[in-house]
Amino acid sequence: MMRKLSILLLLSVLTSCNPELMENVARKISWESRQFQESENQELIHGQSYLPVYSHIYYVQDNSPFYLTATISIRNTSTEDPFYLFSADYYNTDGEIVKKYLANPIYVNPLETIEFVISESDTHGGSGANFIFDWAVENPGQVPLFEAVMISTRGQQGLSFSTRGVQNF
Repeated sequence: MMRKLSILLLLSVLTSCNPELMENVARKISWESRQFQESENQELIHGQSYLPVYSHIYYVQDNSPFYLTATISIRNTSTEDPFYLFSADYYNTDGEIVKKYLANPIYVNPLETIEFVISESDTHGGSGANFIFDWAVENPGQVPLFEAVMISTRGQQGLSFSTRGVQNF
């Protein structure tokens, strides 16, 4: 009886796996539909933020790299107003540009989060990688939140940590 139950349980687990659910679930955003054009009579307060990102860190005595997947989270903390993102530029450890994520300025709706994912196989950034974000808001008390969450697993070892952006003045 127990053996039949085990086989039934195993079969139900194997047949219930849906490969469509296992695909990349990162939200796709249509950047073209979000384009923003600043008008001359619009008074915006411009700012810039720096976000540290790690595409790898070092471990053990021989400085072996531990590669990481990074999720870059761009959050609008306002409940009422959008904010405008003019650039999201990714730099490597040497301060050289790796990728410009935006071709044109976009808007981010109130309480909305947009994200970029840097895969574990993308090692261009290095241990000292970073993002520079140029943005604008309509109200002086409104500042967008920029965070990075880095994760990886190897065998039974898992690693995760996060960083938060700081405003450049």
